[in-house]
Amino acid sequence: MDKRVRAPLYECLTTHEASNPVSFHVPGHRNGRAWRAGTDEQGIRRERLERFGGVLSIDVTEISATDDLHAPENAIADAQRLAAGVFGADETMLLVGGSTAGNIAMILTVCEPGALILVQRNVHKSVLNGLRLAGARAVFMQPAYEPGEGTVLVPSLETVEQALKRYPDARAVMLSTPNYYGRGVSIKSYADLAHAYGIPLLVDEAHGAHYGLHGAFPVSAISEGADAVVQSTHKTLPAMTMGAMLHVRERYMDMDRLRDMLAVVQSSSPSFPIMASLDIARAMIEEEGSVLFEPGLKQAEQFRLEIGRRNGRLIVSTIDNGQARDIAAKTDDYGPQWTGDVRIDPLRVLLRDKLGLASGYELLRMLEGHGCWAEMADECRVLLLFGPFVGVDETKRLLDACEAIERKLEIRNANYDEDREESRQQVVDKQDEADWMISDPILFSTKRMNRDMITVVPLLSAAGCISAETIIPYPPGIPLVYAGERLKHSIVTRLSKLAEMGAKCQGASDPTLQTIRIMEHPTEA
Repeated sequence: MDKRVRAPLYECLTTHEASNPVSFHVPGHRNGRAWRAGTDEQGIRRERLERFGGVLSIDVTEISATDDLHAPENAIADAQRLAAGVFGADETMLLVGGSTAGNIAMILTVCEPGALILVQRNVHKSVLNGLRLAGARAVFMQPAYEPGEGTVLVPSLETVEQALKRYPDARAVMLSTPNYYGRGVSIKSYADLAHAYGIPLLVDEAHGAHYGLHGAFPVSAISEGADAVVQSTHKTLPAMTMGAMLHVRERYMDMDRLRDMLAVVQSSSPSFPIMASLDIARAMIEEEGSVLFEPGLKQAEQFRLEIGRRNGRLIVSTIDNGQARDIAAKTDDYGPQWTGDVRIDPLRVLLRDKLGLASGYELLRMLEGHGCWAEMADECRVLLLFGPFVGVDETKRLLDACEAIERKLEIRNANYDEDREESRQQVVDKQDEADWMISDPILFSTKRMNRDMITVVPLLSAAGCISAETIIPYPPGIPLVYAGERLKHSIVTRLSKLAEMGAKCQGASDPTLQTIRIMEHPTEA
């Protein structure tokens, strides 16, 4: 007889619920009873309870029947131990604040005020917030880009090694992989390099929670020797939003400080339903194994094949021996082209107009018009994420939407210029590229800027000025320019293009991106 897979945290909550407890503690809804009180002539409370009642009954707090996330001894401790076993960590911590909480806690663990850390330039904004809270100095390393879709990868190993030689007092190396598009590379050599300098490798693996759980997926960072790895379990595994995990190898990490920093950045009243959903997600992986991901893999491949068979206006990236085919123009990132193997997440599909006449933002809006909601879009493509449970009917609906969009695109009276793709590319001066591979240390803090030194200028006049704001296209949440950074012509051009295409940016004082705040007046061209 097969051994029953346990979900101890979930079981703890349901056992408490079954005891018909009388609550004299928070939260105020008292196991959902408050929603049932009073008259309900219009059935409003009944409708709400049908949606939330099951969750409210297990939405409890830290009592003797449950556990304490910040000092776990019972169900939470068991859930974290079981998760560590599944994901191959020495210790796993449950996160109720998403990967954001994990990224900030990792940085606060390795950096005190003034400490220096080497950071991949294209990181999520949560990393920047961690640097600010730590008062750390960051040396940013330019990433490389993969040759297929031109998406940004980690910096080359040579770049990281040069940065370590230049700044031997660095406390850690922090990388982000896979990228938002599901492209990544092996980080084993990076872990070995960091360890040769006696420091940890921290990895934001938010988009790779499923890595290593099926033969079709790339391996995980923790299995390749990273010391602390954050995964957004809610992104590709069946956990609730904000549910994430921090996987740790203990040798290079101060575990007591890490636990302390997690208690600082996470709520003292964490959500038990979110934690239970993490426990359930891990149990589902143990119960079903790689079979859990077969439906999503099958439907993603079916979608690719059908779009390719149609040979219409919409095309997708294909998978060829683990590498992307060269079907798109390179982007205007500064890093060198990646020359090694690029690992691709088969659950992510990039969809684009092969003529380049419809932007990714436009395709996103058109898909939404057919009730199909994609993960994100950029200037030229839409990112579709096929989760573990995508079905045949849902794929058919997506294909029908694509067919309707293609018909709409075909009736446009637009002439396609074969040289259009070439015009997209930014020509980057080689000296400019070299200067930006490894930045000077940048001090982060929560100190307010002197507003008397800030002025507002038209964006197109801002090249050469010092930006007074950090502008973050969202999604994917990766900063394009940092406050305190000099604005290059290519960045101004990129921001202008984003404005034309209707991209949403966080941190910009002018959401239309027609103007920008700077710390000095524009220099003469």
